[in-house]
Amino acid sequence: HGRVKVKTTAQQEEEKKKEREKKLKIYVAARDACFSKRKDGVFDEEALQLTQQLLSSNPDFATLWNYRREILMHLETVKDEDEVQKIYEAELSFLESCLKVNPKSYGSWHHRGWVSARLPRPDWARELSLCDRCLSLDDRNFHCWDYRRMVVKMSGVPVKQELEFTDRLIGSNFSNYSSWHYRSTLLPLLHPESPEATSQCGDPPHSSSPPSPQTHFHRVCEEQLLKEYELVQNAFFTDPNDQSAWFYYRWLLGRAEREEMISCVYVSREGERVAVAFSRPVNAQSAGLLLVLDGQPQRVEWQSVHPHFKHSPVWICDLPPGTISDITNEHNLTVHWTEKHTHRDCALYTGRSESWCRDTATDLELFRSELSVEKTSVLQSELQSVNQLQELEPLNKWCLLTIILLMRALDPLGYEKETLAHFQTLREVDSMRSAYYSDLCSKFMIENTILKMEYAEVRVFSISDRNLTTLCHLDQLLLVTHINLSSNQLQRLPPQFAMLQCLEVVEADNNSIENLEGVHHLPKLEEVSLKNNKISTLADLEPLASCPRLKHLDLRGNPITQTGNVELELAELLPSVTDLLL
Repeated sequence: HGRVKVKTTAQQEEEKKKEREKKLKIYVAARDACFSKRKDGVFDEEALQLTQQLLSSNPDFATLWNYRREILMHLETVKDEDEVQKIYEAELSFLESCLKVNPKSYGSWHHRGWVSARLPRPDWARELSLCDRCLSLDDRNFHCWDYRRMVVKMSGVPVKQELEFTDRLIGSNFSNYSSWHYRSTLLPLLHPESPEATSQCGDPPHSSSPPSPQTHFHRVCEEQLLKEYELVQNAFFTDPNDQSAWFYYRWLLGRAEREEMISCVYVSREGERVAVAFSRPVNAQSAGLLLVLDGQPQRVEWQSVHPHFKHSPVWICDLPPGTISDITNEHNLTVHWTEKHTHRDCALYTGRSESWCRDTATDLELFRSELSVEKTSVLQSELQSVNQLQELEPLNKWCLLTIILLMRALDPLGYEKETLAHFQTLREVDSMRSAYYSDLCSKFMIENTILKMEYAEVRVFSISDRNLTTLCHLDQLLLVTHINLSSNQLQRLPPQFAMLQCLEVVEADNNSIENLEGVHHLPKLEEVSLKNNKISTLADLEPLASCPRLKHLDLRGNPITQTGNVELELAELLPSVTDLLL
């Protein structure tokens, strides 16, 4: 760092070596004395001094902090409250000296939190002041941020005051990512979106403290959201290459967590099977699922769609034989999710072989929230501003990615062509992350295709020749009967593919598929076309053996077709297949 390296003589080196050995000898002797005292159950003030001596030079010795806490807890039992107060105040002063040695010491910050929580009369103002001083030296010291959140919670600092604190830090340094993140946890508490999702700001909640890490975050009311857009725009126009403000902007454009619910119930008369889709992955065996058929609770065994999943958005169960097989009977079915106090009904009418009840991705606003006129206008203005910035910074990846997110918030289908063009530019200007952009683009194209499919009210999912590199949202395709994934860049059909429980036809020609583990126990699957892929061994095709109705299989153009006796071996592996093309 610009310092001139001074060459040392052999004599100086020898003197330094002896000095280090002397210090090490003292350190080891003190350490061994501590270990011996702890082993003998000695919790006196001499042990407290010994641990202090060691921790002053090495504050990251976790065992010594543990021993020190044992000593302090013992002293609590033999001292009165005033004496305990003085002991702990001295401990806090000692900890400050440790933090000067290493401001990011896990042990020091953890111990300070422990001491503050046990202090008979804590001085929270002092602790906040300490946090302010530490963050002024390093505004990304996450140990200090964690400790500050604990102090704020314990002392009941108002949320509004903490939000003003982030204002000050962001105002002095737009690159303060920790402040932006902290702000994102405070805003939903001070300016929550109303339960009716109106655009009016509600009153601040009665709870004055910032959330714990386990808090379930909701969205920010629209009035405040529009102010935040202006704040963050100032930040990224000031320094377009700093990622902190862009990340916060991406959070602002995000959506609230989905409501926990049963999103679809499907019942098949022929298969006497029920499939249930949830808004998030669950463990149905422990989630308290109850199936009621015509008013009678049923004893059924819930199974995930693939053995890899203990938690899955889709679960299935088989009904007792003969329960619903008679097509002349009508049945009413209800699935209760007792853990979440919710349920969904489904009626199987006379003459129908299957039935379902579901909320579509459009109904759930899964990929795009409904926008008010005011918010639409503001987002359009934001898009125009970021486009202007992109003209000045054509190779700025954050700018390009934000334009894509704004387009998706406004009109994902209307801006599809522009989105694809921007993804192509992103892959070029940020080639190290090209795989990430390809996967993200695949996700957005799948979302668009789901929306188009729902608008058309069909059960065919066709997304060929779109350069897909990954598959996602497969839980939304539970009812799909025909899927076309041809001419993409897919390398596998992942375990989530088993969620397509109604699937009858798979077209996946001209990819690079070499793994079919997701084609698992698809009860209605009859046709599979895998021309020009990378299926090279019989083991790659074993998942198909779990599909009892599979009749047509096209493997032309795969390496496996170049091995001997493959047709005979396939006939043994897949006895149900009557039309095999190699």
